Amino acid sequence: MGQTPQGRTLDSGDELFLPAPLEHQLETLVDEVLGDIPQTQTEPAFLAEKDPGARIVVTGIGVVSPVGNTLDDFWSAISAGRSGIGFNDAVPNYRDYPCHSAGVVREFDPRAYMDFKEARRMSRAAQFAVAAGRMALEDARLTVGPDADEIGVVMGSGTTALPETEQTMRLLIDKGGAKVSPFYITGALPNMPACQTSIQLGLRGYNSTISTACAASAQALGEAAQVLLRGDAEVILAGGAEAPLTELALASFCAIRALSTHNDDPARASRPWDATRNGFVPGEGAAVLVLETLAHAKARGARIYAELLGYGVSSDAYHVTAPDPVGDGAARAMQRALRRAGIGQQQVDYINAHATSTPVGDASETQAIKSVFGEYASAVAISSTKSMLGHLTGAAGAIEAAATVMALKHGLIPPTINYEFPDPVCDLDYVPNTARKADIQIALSNSFGFGGQNATLVFRKYQERQLSPAERAIEAEIEQLLDEQ
Repeated sequence: MGQTPQGRTLDSGDELFLPAPLEHQLETLVDEVLGDIPQTQTEPAFLAEKDPGARIVVTGIGVVSPVGNTLDDFWSAISAGRSGIGFNDAVPNYRDYPCHSAGVVREFDPRAYMDFKEARRMSRAAQFAVAAGRMALEDARLTVGPDADEIGVVMGSGTTALPETEQTMRLLIDKGGAKVSPFYITGALPNMPACQTSIQLGLRGYNSTISTACAASAQALGEAAQVLLRGDAEVILAGGAEAPLTELALASFCAIRALSTHNDDPARASRPWDATRNGFVPGEGAAVLVLETLAHAKARGARIYAELLGYGVSSDAYHVTAPDPVGDGAARAMQRALRRAGIGQQQVDYINAHATSTPVGDASETQAIKSVFGEYASAVAISSTKSMLGHLTGAAGAIEAAATVMALKHGLIPPTINYEFPDPVCDLDYVPNTARKADIQIALSNSFGFGGQNATLVFRKYQERQLSPAERAIEAEIEQLLDEQ
């Protein structure tokens, strides 16, 4: 027995019904909502309308990061706006340099993921890659068996084995060449994070390395999708790893005045789009995503996080470090990714921006977004997870792709923390300081690197049947009306 909203008692034999005002609203809702939906934009195709073998989905994620070394810890931190940036104690004499902050990976024990003897022969970046790869494989519930020939690895890295190179050079200078380790060269080669992931996990399929500075791991994901589509693998572990926290890197980045000098409180040093930003904060870590075709994923009953819809690449052809001030190259990468995805600008709900906290870079990306999205640029939500992680250089694209996929899964946009003083040049919606619940269906992830390398990925929330914008609006309105009764 219960009561209607008007207060009438319902007996067990009564027929349940909607109160008249709500019933009337529901009858007229479809026409009202459809009338508000722009008819000129391209809508995503329903999943049933496209060959499942030509759709690429994410089925596993592994993360090693400054905010935690599991996917759950990573997402818990960035969704709560919790910074992993601290003092750069990975470099003993960091206080001799203008930048004192870094996103350091803490409490990482390679023995949890691989044989310790093998780990000692790897670079720190390769250790991160193997750990993230193993976690991604486990998260995807994939068992490596006779089909290992069809499981590949594609990794991105901007600067490989810097700690090991610095240590080896000091040993060479101090004690001579006879003391150099025979394992240095096989540890320092840029393809080793991908190769060690393959070796340690027994993955015998397609293997490749992308090295395009800070766009590297985003391109690794995009290129891995192309490998799957042309049939050269059934599954690919794609991502990136980086361990650049050395005195050599610190001195070099400080020499070009690229790093933040907000030293009083490291957690507040990375300040994307804030008027007081003055440089990026270096970071280390890795992220690996398991990619496979939708057909393969469904055949094995996989849990699906999201779909990788599109991928675009461009070159600024402008300068080795500075981005094009008007963001022309970045805009072209976004446009190509949207075109490949087959969607319109107004269907994008969220952008995980490159936004490193440099004065010129953040302004350039803002201009690029305005160029691509026009008036809609002020409506789309944008945030920078680098505000909490620092800039993982070659691994940034992969870890930000992981953040983007998790945002789609949970319907929650991670914030841009440390945003206090608006910059008139950067005047869009940067989701300042607090995460935001949102019905995110489609999201972009931008990665831009030295040399003018630009890469954009487009992800979509996975549903058995993809709802159109009109259907999503109707569903949201109905839920709101029911909640109000």
